[in-house]
Amino acid sequence: MVLKYSKVATGGTFDEIHLGHIALLSKAFEVGTNVIIGVSSDEFAEAKGKVIHSYDERITNLRRTIRSSFDDARFQIVKLNTTYGPAVISEGVGALIVSIERATVGYEINKIRVIRGISPLSIIIVDMVRAEDGKPISSSRIRAGQIDSRGKLLRK
Repeated sequence: MVLKYSKVATGGTFDEIHLGHIALLSKAFEVGTNVIIGVSSDEFAEAKGKVIHSYDERITNLRRTIRSSFDDARFQIVKLNTTYGPAVISEGVGALIVSIERATVGYEINKIRVIRGISPLSIIIVDMVRAEDGKPISSSRIRAGQIDSRGKLLRK
């Protein structure tokens, strides 16, 4: 039986939604009754690297994906202007769902929470989803035309 938290948080840029995002969201909805999804603002996303879709387009696509993939999903989307987002200060969140490549951010959030006198979060790590070539699926690889959103190699 999976431990259920009343509220969990996860986040990302969600520029090109792919199987890695689905895995992250699946774990969040599996362990959380309510899910807070942080989505990088345009300014924050652009500072981290190239993005194609605007914030509004990204949250529209994310909502569409959630509604088509997860029955009765209870979630809210919040804008992220920093790496840490509301997970640093929110006392109602019990767990943070992160990909293995972002696990260190979860540990940093917990350090900040402890300094502020807030209980640390459970950190739930989701493995990277691999493409056909064994490399992780990522939005940047999709934008580069190497793979599709399901990890299938695109032949040039």
